[in-house]
Amino acid sequence: MIPLMLDLSGRTVRIFGGGGVGARKAAFFAGEAAVQVFSRSFSSRFSTLPVTTEILDVEHLDDKALGDLIRGAFLVVAATSSHDQNDRIGRICRELGVLFNNADGEGDLMLPAVVRGEQYLIAVSTRGSSPAVARFVRETIERELPSLDRMVLLQREIRAALRQLSLSSDERRHILSAILRDPAVNCALNSGVDEAAAVVQARYLQVRSPDGC
Repeated sequence: MIPLMLDLSGRTVRIFGGGGVGARKAAFFAGEAAVQVFSRSFSSRFSTLPVTTEILDVEHLDDKALGDLIRGAFLVVAATSSHDQNDRIGRICRELGVLFNNADGEGDLMLPAVVRGEQYLIAVSTRGSSPAVARFVRETIERELPSLDRMVLLQREIRAALRQLSLSSDERRHILSAILRDPAVNCALNSGVDEAAAVVQARYLQVRSPDGC
């Protein structure tokens, strides 16, 4: 499997299963795609999600009827309480050429743990071996890099400024890398991008200022 970032605007994601797992899967896609969920019953979490729900028991559908539900979806998630039904949904998806995620087995794709900011998106996966590890990495990034959004904005601003200087590409990369690791810059980011940019200007684009926060 390889990591990809997909634009799901205008795409349809259909989820079978309205329990806790189905709710987590729905929350992952909600707001990014048109999400439709089918189940015999639904967790209370669905009441707060921007998805459509329909009461339905897949065990009462034959393969043709189930295929009609799956056909036209960009991606299908099987999160029912039945391993056999999840596998059946996956088989039909493969026959129809629809991407498939299996909540309790093999599928075409896996849903990673995601760290999301306004300026960045980081996905972490252990290929299903340890969701706890993926969650730990996500939580560590959130805890240890609280100013990451502001750093992205700062880097964008400094990159534009560096292009105006007579520097080699290696020199520009060195400065941008040093900024990432500079305690004074990271400290200034706590007050905002403008404050951090002033520190960068003094330390890297004009004269160096003393170390410290």
